[in-house]
Amino acid sequence: MRIVSACSPFIAVLVATALVVTPAAAEVILARYAVSLVGFRIGEASAHGAVSAAAYRVALDARLTGLAEWLAHMRIALASSGEIRRGNVLPNAYATTAATSRDTRTVRMALEAGNVRAVDISPPLEDESIRIPVSSAEKHNVLDPTSALIMAVPAGEPLVGPSACDRTLPIYDGVVRFDLTMTYTSTREVSVDGYKGPVSVCAVRYKPIAGHRYDSRSTRFMAQNHDIEVWLAPIARAHVVIPFHIGLRTMAGMAYVDAVELHLEPSGRTLKADR
Repeated sequence: MRIVSACSPFIAVLVATALVVTPAAAEVILARYAVSLVGFRIGEASAHGAVSAAAYRVALDARLTGLAEWLAHMRIALASSGEIRRGNVLPNAYATTAATSRDTRTVRMALEAGNVRAVDISPPLEDESIRIPVSSAEKHNVLDPTSALIMAVPAGEPLVGPSACDRTLPIYDGVVRFDLTMTYTSTREVSVDGYKGPVSVCAVRYKPIAGHRYDSRSTRFMAQNHDIEVWLAPIARAHVVIPFHIGLRTMAGMAYVDAVELHLEPSGRTLKADR
């Protein structure tokens, strides 16, 4: 199980890479990603959904492949939905199930415009007593990991450049509360099946807030990690950006999530947020 433990911070970020969405003249997104660690392909993720200027829904399926699958048999599925209001992403529901050959855990979270109302974890965590408690205040104005990857850009600002990157994402996954602070560094041209054009390159820093273990070595590693980068692709109709590439140093070496297919198509439908 060494691969699973060494990659756990990376898997958390991969889970956050669930970019699929559905909302008012929605833009349909169909994406596939390849996951690699120290040069070896270890997994893949597929996403589908849609996003508009008013609402979104998201679904993602990720799994280990090849030798990593033989050793760990890990699969993750998640879904998220919410509203986009005045340039703010406001989640209303989040659910994820992570399964290995040994066990399965499901987390469900109900929110109201980004404020957590209820969390259900099944089976319950066995190590809750050795984790830093998450206060009620730390559960307000948050994003779940999936919603965090739908980044609204202020009206009138370009979708490529500093306005795409410069932000802090307050994330809560039902267990751990942390911030991701992003800073624009450059622009690149990319080309994959379905998308060819510019992406914004952002440096990312991880700041633990609560919910992690008091003695967590991986949390200390991530807090000191200067090798986290994300490239953001624009979605013009909804005026948002989504991840195209993630690079992350893990305790096992550099890991990458790369889009190998990214299709953006107008749906012709109007999406309303679930309540």
